Amino acid sequence: MTGTPAPFTADDYQARMERAARAAADAGLAGVLVAPGPDLVWLTGYAPPAATERLTLLVLAAGQDPVLVVPTLEAPDAEKAAGAPALTLRDWTDGKDPYATTAPLLDAAGRFGVSDNAWALHLLGLQKALPGTSYVSLTEGLPMLRAVKDAAELERLAAAGEAADATYEEILKVSFAGRRESEVAGDLADLLRRFGHSQVDFTVVGSGPNGANPHHEAGERVIENGDMVVLDFGGLKHGYGSDTSRTVHVGEPSAEERRVHDVVREAQEAAFRAVRPGIACQDVDRVARAHITEAGYGDRFIHRTGHGIGVTTHEPPYMIEGEEQPLVPGMCFSVEPGIYLPGRFGVRIEDIVTVTEDGGRRLNNTSREMAVVH
Repeated sequence: MTGTPAPFTADDYQARMERAARAAADAGLAGVLVAPGPDLVWLTGYAPPAATERLTLLVLAAGQDPVLVVPTLEAPDAEKAAGAPALTLRDWTDGKDPYATTAPLLDAAGRFGVSDNAWALHLLGLQKALPGTSYVSLTEGLPMLRAVKDAAELERLAAAGEAADATYEEILKVSFAGRRESEVAGDLADLLRRFGHSQVDFTVVGSGPNGANPHHEAGERVIENGDMVVLDFGGLKHGYGSDTSRTVHVGEPSAEERRVHDVVREAQEAAFRAVRPGIACQDVDRVARAHITEAGYGDRFIHRTGHGIGVTTHEPPYMIEGEEQPLVPGMCFSVEPGIYLPGRFGVRIEDIVTVTEDGGRRLNNTSREMAVVH
């Protein structure tokens, strides 16, 4: 496994904040308002100690220094953040109006991008203090803000992918038949942590008919000989995401099960080979979908082909019809076509892929052939 990467510096965070402010200006926005969550961590390295009703807000705008508004009692923690030297802290005390503290930092008639997970309480408070302002979510206003990764981010994503691959190789050694889905899911979570994940986001184990539900929560069904089993798991390592899916079979599969698996594997390969700079996100989806449709299973491919990944395991860009955003080197996203036969079984195969200067590179490299487990 790869070693621990060097931490991000104040200069890294300063560059990200400047990039965000420029992107906002280019999009016709007065600035960016960032509440606690993945955007704040990515921009500043700061994660407040716990979810709180007290306002914490990063204010970014072209031509002005970044300011982080924080409750006074949390200011000492904010000062320790890696990105703190690149911004100004402005604190407010309990009993005071935090929106009165924040309002002078904003254009009173501006339209701002606001992080998706900002509390309605705080957004309404700002609107009351500054009735001339308006707001748009970052996913709508700046969907590509975190989409293009630099070399240090790609290093972390590759390490997370390597850890997920190691997890898959190990799970093939455990017993499936006679055990509950939840037990195998627990094995997956333990393995992800063993290989360096600090956070496990999901461990889907869909056996037999449960595999026909793409987001099946691992339950108490006992896995049986003859089951197809969809495994989809991931989380965060070094602050960046992993997400991979493989479909295994308990005992020897039938000819139909092999055929369905082959169709999905071929669709996944074709979609991966389509990845290159300049094509639209929807083109990746179209390639996978066309192959599955040609094989007669088009109505059984019921989700998008992929989603972006970074400091969260699901983020823009999305590989789906209607998304015309062109691929850019450094983008990272999943390629995960599937076929789902209700009441019977499902198949999904997923890798994280990054766009290179002339194509794509997989960050998951385990075999995509159907594995037979016991």
